[in-house]
Amino acid sequence: MPIYHRHRLSLIADNGTYIASESTFYRVLREEKMQHHRGRSQKPERRIPESHLATAPNQVWTWDITWLGGPVKGLYDRLYLMIDLFSRKVVGWEVWETEEAKHAESLVKKAVINEKIQGAPLVLHSDNGSPMKAETFLSLLEKLGIQSSFSRPRVSNDNPYSEAMFRTLKYRPDYPYKGFASLTKARQWAHQFVQWYNEIHLHSGLNFVTPVQCHTGEHIAILEKRKKVYEMAKAKHPERWTQGIRNWSPKEKVALNPMRDEDKTKQFMEE
Repeated sequence: MPIYHRHRLSLIADNGTYIASESTFYRVLREEKMQHHRGRSQKPERRIPESHLATAPNQVWTWDITWLGGPVKGLYDRLYLMIDLFSRKVVGWEVWETEEAKHAESLVKKAVINEKIQGAPLVLHSDNGSPMKAETFLSLLEKLGIQSSFSRPRVSNDNPYSEAMFRTLKYRPDYPYKGFASLTKARQWAHQFVQWYNEIHLHSGLNFVTPVQCHTGEHIAILEKRKKVYEMAKAKHPERWTQGIRNWSPKEKVALNPMRDEDKTKQFMEE
């Protein structure tokens, strides 16, 4: 309710008269379409995040840059890290001393070559950092046929898979919290981490298979075998089970920033 309306209600009340509650006045103003955003500014509108769906590896990648402590306080190296949305596999990484578009360009070119997906449709999601939006980097993506996707400005959770990856990285028991002695040491540690994460780490988001197993499709047979083991265990000792066995089905799709129902309706109305 505008300030002057509240002021007038207060004066009326001071004279010993009560008309109605403020909520009632709000309701009447809304019904009469008299409740407007104050001043000449427009009512803030919630921006819909970009949403992407992956049903197989190498359809959607997400990437970001995190800082790694250096040998002295205030000195940092930068870890560029790119993961596949469907399998969570790290498809590319590099450590450099600075954040520059040329390093991002080198990373994406190597990742595309290593995954053997030149010319295949691919979405690359990131935040709004300067290397991500540099003209030379965006031009490279266009040449490679890669669709760029960005988080909303000043929104910290539009790139959740990369953020989760960095949390996993920095909570590793062997992560050097006091900093890396050199750029070489940082690269060596990152190499070991990626190898562990891709090939050894049983990812909870993948029903406890490794990202590489999910990336190659091996996870389907692994989960099916696991399911049979549980079914046999239940058949042998049904008294130990109060419910069904754990769902070991492989995930068929992974969504990045899935749209809410009201956002879907809004988008449909605007198209």
